[in-house]
Amino acid sequence: MSKLFTPLQLRSVQFRNRITVSPMCQYSSTDGFASDWHLVHLGSRAVGGAGLIISEAAAVSPEARISPFDLGIWKDDHIDKLKQITSFVSAQGTVPGIQLAHAGRKASTNVPWEGRGKVPVEQGGWTVVAPSAIAFADNYPMPVALDAKGIQQVIADFTAAAARAVQAGFKVIEIHSAHGYLLHQFLSPLSNKRTDNYGGAFENRIRLLLEVIAGVQTVWPADLPVLVRISATDWAEGGWHLEESVQLARILKQKGVDLIDVSSGGLVNHQQIAAGPGYQLPFASRIKKETGILTGAVGMITTTMQAETILVNDDADMIIMARELLRQPYFPLKAAHELNEKIKWPVQYERAKW
Repeated sequence: MSKLFTPLQLRSVQFRNRITVSPMCQYSSTDGFASDWHLVHLGSRAVGGAGLIISEAAAVSPEARISPFDLGIWKDDHIDKLKQITSFVSAQGTVPGIQLAHAGRKASTNVPWEGRGKVPVEQGGWTVVAPSAIAFADNYPMPVALDAKGIQQVIADFTAAAARAVQAGFKVIEIHSAHGYLLHQFLSPLSNKRTDNYGGAFENRIRLLLEVIAGVQTVWPADLPVLVRISATDWAEGGWHLEESVQLARILKQKGVDLIDVSSGGLVNHQQIAAGPGYQLPFASRIKKETGILTGAVGMITTTMQAETILVNDDADMIIMARELLRQPYFPLKAAHELNEKIKWPVQYERAKW
């Protein structure tokens, strides 16, 4: 059997293959509610045979949204539509997951197709928060530094969102600490200039992430997996770097995190990224081999053999794909054919089976 179609077990959850749909913001929500767009978007990829689907970043509070049109899970009213989606995804044999997120200083901005930049309060925007009062860019909002009460509220918001995720039927939870959003902002010295217990030394900068994980674990079932997405490096001098990611990974493993989704960048707009096929794979590989924690590989993975080779070489344990699965929602069915794997197709599509 190919590695790509070898099932993976995390706690009580088994994934039928190693292909994961990465969280991809759709900016198609009103007041945080999922819609039929999300049902069809995620449902299509479940029909397409993915082992795990992680829904786009779900804001844990209204001010945690990147844009006014982000998906949310900050109130109980959001649960019903999400439950419809998880029910459909599960019925196709795919595991439904959700990414919990807080945008921090990158919040209250326009959707990408309208051009990035702040949404003023008078036009529906809001006051944004961060570890320190440092804006992401000149056209982004100036954040307010979180005080002790605000930090505790962030932890409470993540915890409450995780409890709702259980009610909505999700079987995997991913905590978003990458791409320059709030938890990543606390990790990096470029965005965190605090002098209290949440700034300065490494152990202080990781404190909020660890406290969020601990809060989530109080409500998340012990037999279901917890993932964390990190940016392994800021791609900028003086920022968060791979050695710190390795150190963090060792701690996350001890804290009961099951897999690290290893991405990079997004914290500062002067980052210098050497992008190319599989350009983030060395980060996932090193974290896996030096710490023993399972990792997910991301970043310009577009072909069956590329994905299979990553797993065969033991550089990662899961292939987390984004843009290729926008282009090809049924990529797993095609990949199985290319690897001569006999997998179950939806009966409604059997007539098209190779």
